[in-house]
Amino acid sequence: MTPLARLIATQIAASGPMQLDEYMRLCLLHPQYGYYVTRDPFGAAGDFTTAPEISQMFGEMVGLALAQAWLDQGGPAPFTLAEIGPGRGTLMADILRAIRVVPGMGAAAEVTLIEASPRLRQVQRDRLGQVKHVETLSDIACKPLFLIANELFDALPIRQFQRQAEGWAEHVVTLNDAGELALGLAAPLPGPAAPCGQIRETCPQAPALAGQIARHIAAHGGCAIAVDYGNWHGQGDTLQALRRHRPEHPLANPGEADLTAHVDFEPLAQAARAAGANVSRMVTQGEWLLRLGIAARAQRLQAAGDAGAMAALHRLTAPGEMGHLFKALAFWPPGAPVPPGFEPLDDDAHDT
Repeated sequence: MTPLARLIATQIAASGPMQLDEYMRLCLLHPQYGYYVTRDPFGAAGDFTTAPEISQMFGEMVGLALAQAWLDQGGPAPFTLAEIGPGRGTLMADILRAIRVVPGMGAAAEVTLIEASPRLRQVQRDRLGQVKHVETLSDIACKPLFLIANELFDALPIRQFQRQAEGWAEHVVTLNDAGELALGLAAPLPGPAAPCGQIRETCPQAPALAGQIARHIAAHGGCAIAVDYGNWHGQGDTLQALRRHRPEHPLANPGEADLTAHVDFEPLAQAARAAGANVSRMVTQGEWLLRLGIAARAQRLQAAGDAGAMAALHRLTAPGEMGHLFKALAFWPPGAPVPPGFEPLDDDAHDT
């Protein structure tokens, strides 16, 4: 049992079963034992690999998409260039390199990283230099905001509910007879009809954050792009743990494995619209990157001697790889052009 597992077990023994969102929050962000507080989880030596770690091409495409959105809005200066959950700083480093070709953009950009982990903040400084760090989006200045959130929403804590004959019962973390962590069900409560056994997940923080981002952009200008794995109006049990690049049970090693869940993009879009921003249709990562010209970029890199460029292109865009699992969504202010690679969300739009 990990130190955090013992702490959680003690809390459950004293106070009763724990909701999954509270369990996830402790596992990821506990100030002493939390996953993101105690380690660098990225890359081959960590527990998972993100798109920016696979190839520079991902960050270059993101950077050029943000650059075109900046140009389309008249090149505002100064503006905030931000990333939420910036990991090692790899993505932002690639974005900054890409936008150097855009006259005036680099000088106008105030690079801001929204990062809570002191350990990761230092990793980001080592990569990027003395960038500005803030704790939350609320600390961002009131000016145009061009923002990327890559694999952010999947790490926000979720709640799970399962349909029973008597209603919807919430999944909770409890203790078995041996005093070990186990999943259980709370008492059922009334709710909408559904097939018995169906599982639905909610992530209260996700639409709240999407609405906050969109409200800022609607008021001050800019563009936000969110890339994550998930779907439109998703259902089912998607909570997962990853440690050393292998899946394991979410209760197996609290604080030592990454916990995530698939993102339901529909509430994000609804919250952004309600906040006054324009919203794109959800598009697969593969289609979005191909629209931006990643295939041509891979060919140029290969011609320049990058032997892994085509393999990276396949991994980022192929349906059987990250291409269809990951989706992208954009917000932008009313009256501004649609960001590159996206199309507006229709009122009757469904999943892509």
